[in-house]
Amino acid sequence: MGINISAFLAFVFVTTFTPGPANISSAAMGVLHGYKNTLKYLFGIATGGFIIMLLCGLISTTLLKFFPSIEATFRFIGASYILWLALKTLRASYMFQDNGRPIMGFVAGLLLQAVNPKAIIFGLTLYSTFLVPIISKPAYLVLSALFLAEVVFFTTSTWTLFGWAIKTYLHRPRIERLVNLALSLLLVYTAIVLSGVVNGGDL
Repeated sequence: MGINISAFLAFVFVTTFTPGPANISSAAMGVLHGYKNTLKYLFGIATGGFIIMLLCGLISTTLLKFFPSIEATFRFIGASYILWLALKTLRASYMFQDNGRPIMGFVAGLLLQAVNPKAIIFGLTLYSTFLVPIISKPAYLVLSALFLAEVVFFTTSTWTLFGWAIKTYLHRPRIERLVNLALSLLLVYTAIVLSGVVNGGDL
């Protein structure tokens, strides 16, 4: 089975964009201190994301090597998790507090990812389901982790750059509902493809 590119990208970009510790704190930092002063923090988050993704890939490789039949179970768990995430996204709030948050640096961003359950579950889901075809190849494993780290940097940068706009517009009920509905539907699509109920076209 190859990698389903459309489902993979939908899951990656929706999950990394939705509100979480990294995005919320980046937006607050952007509002208070500007993008340039937040860059070290963003690089720390991206570096932490790279390390977490690499570890998740190695853990998944080990598990699938010794228990190859567990892949079907991972797919079921992954699809269930994505559906739960879709429900959570439907109810997501884009509100954040920007009062008195100090400038945080590289180490703070790195440590945030180390204790971020969203990042860890995200990585395990990716490598035990979508990226199974490549996890036994070290070079592809590193490249995929780098790609995911770049996506994390892009999404946290977006939240930082548009922190004021996100705070101003995305908490308006109608806009918030529309955004959340669109993101949730993408996640539902991803879960259906991952489960194998519908063949989304492996590439």
